[in-house]
Amino acid sequence: MFNKHPKGLIPAALSNMGERFGYYIMNAVLVLFLCSKFGISEEESTLIYSFFYAGIYLLSLVGGYIADKKQNYKGTIMAGLVVMAIGYIALSIPITANSGNTSWLLTLTCIALFFIAFGNGLFKGNLQAIVGQMYDDLEAEAAAKGEKELAMVKGKRDSGFQIFYVFINIGGLVAPFVAPLLRSWWLSAHNMVYNASLPALCHEYINAAKDMSAEAMGNLNQLMAECVGETPNMVAACESYLKVFNEGIHYSFLASVAAMLISLVIFFATKRKYPNPGKKEAAATVTYSAEEKAAMAKEIKQRLYALFAVLGVVIFFWFSFHQNGTSLSLFARDFVDTSTIAPEIWQAVNPFFVITLTPIIMMIFGSLSRRGKEISTPRKIAIGMLIAGLAYLFLSAFSLIMGYPSAAEYRALPIDQQVKAGAWVLIVLYFLLTVAELFISPLGLSFVSKVAPKHLLGLCQGLWLGATAVGNLLLWIGPLMYNAIPIGYCWAIFMIVCLISMSVMLFMVKWLEKVAK
Repeated sequence: MFNKHPKGLIPAALSNMGERFGYYIMNAVLVLFLCSKFGISEEESTLIYSFFYAGIYLLSLVGGYIADKKQNYKGTIMAGLVVMAIGYIALSIPITANSGNTSWLLTLTCIALFFIAFGNGLFKGNLQAIVGQMYDDLEAEAAAKGEKELAMVKGKRDSGFQIFYVFINIGGLVAPFVAPLLRSWWLSAHNMVYNASLPALCHEYINAAKDMSAEAMGNLNQLMAECVGETPNMVAACESYLKVFNEGIHYSFLASVAAMLISLVIFFATKRKYPNPGKKEAAATVTYSAEEKAAMAKEIKQRLYALFAVLGVVIFFWFSFHQNGTSLSLFARDFVDTSTIAPEIWQAVNPFFVITLTPIIMMIFGSLSRRGKEISTPRKIAIGMLIAGLAYLFLSAFSLIMGYPSAAEYRALPIDQQVKAGAWVLIVLYFLLTVAELFISPLGLSFVSKVAPKHLLGLCQGLWLGATAVGNLLLWIGPLMYNAIPIGYCWAIFMIVCLISMSVMLFMVKWLEKVAK
């Protein structure tokens, strides 16, 4: 599996796995943590999440520019790990939020998130650039030995990045378990029991006990008896539960700090194995006729039009897919039985399916190609949008059959009237969304590399990140609908967005196939 790959591939992948492990701990808990710590609404917490997630991709452009400008990719990568560690250290400090400090403490939290996003921007793209340079060097060395040697290593780049991607998802698979386990352990050490619904009720009681409905008050009394025990002073009990609950999450960020340091040690110890991506050689001066220049300009325009058309479609995929960190996390908390599985742990299902399904998808594509029935990249992206639409069709149909109201109305019901969904619902949903991801994310990058004019390749790859960022900036819309309308209709809207995007892609597919040739 690792035969004839560059020696630096596995150390680079391990460095990336450590960083992804630390990142996915935070990513799995962020929205729910902001709600439980500060008592802010789901809409506010997901707005913060949206800007944070978009910032990661936008700041990757800044990180790439810095590394290109300084021609110091290794130093930029290590600086990124240090900056991220500083952000995680700030998040790990267990300061209890109250009416007197919430304003500056939430600001500090957002600053810490900026450090993580900026450090990620310094790290993310530049490590991938180094891996790409490894294969540039490998192919150059093989070409010097002859055509036969070059042919043997030509196919190594794709499989190398697949190995790299699998290591990313190994980190993402393990990380979501860390915060729930530490939180449950910390609660049990204080003779308390975890419940996903209790923090919101505690905040509601502390802030406006007299305005609580009879149903909400009954739910608070019932859950407090189950999770804490007899409570003669409800305010003190709520404050104590919130303090311990959130301390457990704070301490999980120490695992993120440790992961950053481990990645830094691995990268520093093995950095001699990594090449430095060099500046591209200046192209030789060529004189073109006016007709040739006009034809070239027309082709470049066509390629850029095709690129922007695909980017416009995938914005809506990321808007739908990355609901896994926002409205789908809230759905796991509110509507799914979390008595045995914490809602954050569901973030591990997607990387699990990426690891297990990638070889199967590759085998299917390879088999079709060998039989002369290869599916073009634009058609694969359209199929991916269809599968994403089917995922939300499934969840919408399930929610409508169950008669689920909006999340705000559902949480207001007495606990004994809240009918919880089984774990199988999220497993089916994430299975379909992951298949859609495998049809769109890596193949979208491939399409960009095919249609981008050679002198604009870096810029066009940056535009792909920009489209992802725009999709992430829209994530807050999901929780807004989630709390305002019956959730079956909420998921139906995502289904419609995906199916419209698929239709647009199919409408353009012949043109896109022609441009990509």
